[in-house]
Amino acid sequence: MRILVTGAASGLGAALTTAFRARGDEVLATDLVSTGSTSDTRAGSTSETPAGPSDVVRLDITSDEDWAAVLARVEETWGGLDMLVNNAGVAGGGRLDVATIDEWEWITNINLFGVVRGTRTFVPMFKRQRSGHIVNVASLAGLVHPAGMASYNAVKAAVVALTETTGHELAGYGVRASVVCPSYFRTNLMSSLRGADEQLAGIVAHLVQSSPITADDIAAAVLEGLDRGDEVIVPDQAARDAYALKQNDRAAYDAVMRAQAAKLDRGM
Repeated sequence: MRILVTGAASGLGAALTTAFRARGDEVLATDLVSTGSTSDTRAGSTSETPAGPSDVVRLDITSDEDWAAVLARVEETWGGLDMLVNNAGVAGGGRLDVATIDEWEWITNINLFGVVRGTRTFVPMFKRQRSGHIVNVASLAGLVHPAGMASYNAVKAAVVALTETTGHELAGYGVRASVVCPSYFRTNLMSSLRGADEQLAGIVAHLVQSSPITADDIAAAVLEGLDRGDEVIVPDQAARDAYALKQNDRAAYDAVMRAQAAKLDRGM
């Protein structure tokens, strides 16, 4: 397969790139961090230094010009594409009266409109081919919505909705769409975190750093889900448990979420 991965310099993007290549796929690894340069988290990189593939091509997912350049590269090199993995993103959040409008606009431009731009760039190619697969990396936050994370929850839920819509709209062209919704796993995503709510940032950083799950674990589960043809991939047990609670016992789910909100307000 011919696969393009965004945010591939480190974290889940690097793990996915390695996993795809290990099974023989051709991968164009892209990131705001090109090989040998430093990052700028304003535009969607998830790393401070290239820690993954050594052949990372620069792509600022907020730039229409960069997307056009990558499209031209794909057309020239491969003549088509089998899978687009919109993985690049940043961390954010904050309580409703603490997070600023600037923070909301920043995370929306990267985590939502970065996916929109990538999708719009390659949909015409996929339609012409009458084949392809768009894989969007969202988060458990797209399905389960804890307090203090309104902006992150909102954009990840939007990515879930966008993916479902994409799958319906392009099914007649033989194009599939899948969304990936992991819970907290060990990655350097927190290096991109910005926001005025320092208390919330500390809680999230602890959850990421203390997780027993690695990016390689998530990547392996994602590939298994893609091979099964899953449209919604919930790749780890913690995420599956949390989503199942919401689906099967809404009262218990609400009680857990509101207890967490109370702890956040008490500074716990």
